[in-house]
Amino acid sequence: MRFSPEHLVIAPVLIPLIAGALQLFLDDRGRKLKATLSVLATVALLIISVWLLRFTYVNSHASAGKITVYLLGNWPPPFAINLVLDHLSAMMLTLTATLALPALIFSLGRWHKSGAHFHTLFLLLLMGLNGAFLTGDLFNLFVFFEIMLAASYGLVLHGSGLLRVKAGLHYIAINLVASFLFLIGVALIYGVTGTLNMADLALKIPQISASGYMLLESGAAVLSVAFLIKAGMWPLSFWLPATYAAAPAPSAAIFAIMSKVGIYVLLRLTLLFFGNNPDFPDGPGAQILLYGGLATIGFGTVGVLASQTLGRFAGFSVLVSSGTLLTSIGLVQTGVTAGALFYLVSSTLAISALFMLIELIERGQNMAASVLAVTMEAFGYQDEETENEEIVGVAIPRTIAVLGTCFAACAILLIGLPPLSGFIAKFVILSALFSPDTASQATDITAISWGFTALLILSGLATLIAMSRSGIHTFWAPSVDTMLPRVLLIEILPIAALLGVTLVLTIQAGPVMRFMEATATSLHAPHPYIEKVMNTPRATVLSQPEEQVE
Repeated sequence: MRFSPEHLVIAPVLIPLIAGALQLFLDDRGRKLKATLSVLATVALLIISVWLLRFTYVNSHASAGKITVYLLGNWPPPFAINLVLDHLSAMMLTLTATLALPALIFSLGRWHKSGAHFHTLFLLLLMGLNGAFLTGDLFNLFVFFEIMLAASYGLVLHGSGLLRVKAGLHYIAINLVASFLFLIGVALIYGVTGTLNMADLALKIPQISASGYMLLESGAAVLSVAFLIKAGMWPLSFWLPATYAAAPAPSAAIFAIMSKVGIYVLLRLTLLFFGNNPDFPDGPGAQILLYGGLATIGFGTVGVLASQTLGRFAGFSVLVSSGTLLTSIGLVQTGVTAGALFYLVSSTLAISALFMLIELIERGQNMAASVLAVTMEAFGYQDEETENEEIVGVAIPRTIAVLGTCFAACAILLIGLPPLSGFIAKFVILSALFSPDTASQATDITAISWGFTALLILSGLATLIAMSRSGIHTFWAPSVDTMLPRVLLIEILPIAALLGVTLVLTIQAGPVMRFMEATATSLHAPHPYIEKVMNTPRATVLSQPEEQVE
């Protein structure tokens, strides 16, 4: 039987689902078996995701090869629950697996022992993320969205501690509101169009009458708010820095891509539903993304400068990243979108590595922070988890030098200094910004272009100041009470691996950018996506001939 790649499309959903479900039958005494099963499942996810990415890249010249549709239940479109693999979904699957494996390995040093069901929650989170990136209809997007959020609730609270519980409860409340808005938006859109298939919606939205179009826009607006909350657009982002700073290090490392789920959906749906409308770039939807993204960059920049802890600094860096991506989406330019996709990958890798690195750096500062801890306890902010923290690991040779090198690499990536991928991403965005797709955009975006450029430079400068301040305090002139961090090899290797991936992005910037440009082109011209989804035939079932009854 000839192997068809469409059968692998469902693997990123099934593998974590099966592995996570199996772990429910194991108690906490089987942590080694759980860890082994989780690592094997995550390695399998990474291998399959890379293969799917390579498949879409190699076959990008063939319209039938670059988009693969998997019909669950073998129902015909648009009634089928379909999974769609294209350039963007393949890229997000690979990025998720690339973050997941280092975060999981990092957790084996300490964090997976700090509470029950860590591995199950981690795998279900991966299932929700992969399903959200693959699904081709809004209802199943909601289902995978809820699976992802439910798992993240447990991961935020993993390890207990008063600060973590407070931030986790705020996180749960905010996301329950977002889920409620998501459901209302989906219901309004279905009431007008009679379908939730994304490709089918792209065909039916232009045919909606004027009387129904207002209700459709209302549903799209409500739905957008839900994803803007997840993306962290100002002023809906107040929950994010505190939550990410309080989350355990491996959870925060994988959470770096959770904010990108909102970015992914906004990028996918806005261009699929309204991208062919010539008035869309000047419409309220694109303008909200544009100016909201600029405001988010400004808010994140101020937060980066004002942060007194590295955890909150990393949280505000997530907002700067989200603001840059939202602004790029709002500009509705193919070249800017391509640069933004490169920036999405680079910044997510850097922030994920930074969250894990912060835990190792602050591990050696607990003694120096004893006075602050007493003050926090007096005001009711004592962290139980820090108070009872177990010293793990051994001091590897040149520990401070290794941590300092990783810290400097993260700083270069987030600031956008050459020669690493952060500089390349920002350079591509700004280059495309001043080389618009059409001549008509040349005069319309001049002010926006200079404003966006100024904010990108200022955010990089703020990051430089904040990380220089923290680096000097931590590595150059540490307190006399600061002890040498005790670090396991399996804790520092994942950080080095993520930074190594950014180095690969830098060296292979040419092929990577060609893929990003192909992805951006397919997003801005979604006709092949729509045609492939709507015209995918059902699988032929060969029936056996009935035996003749004698």
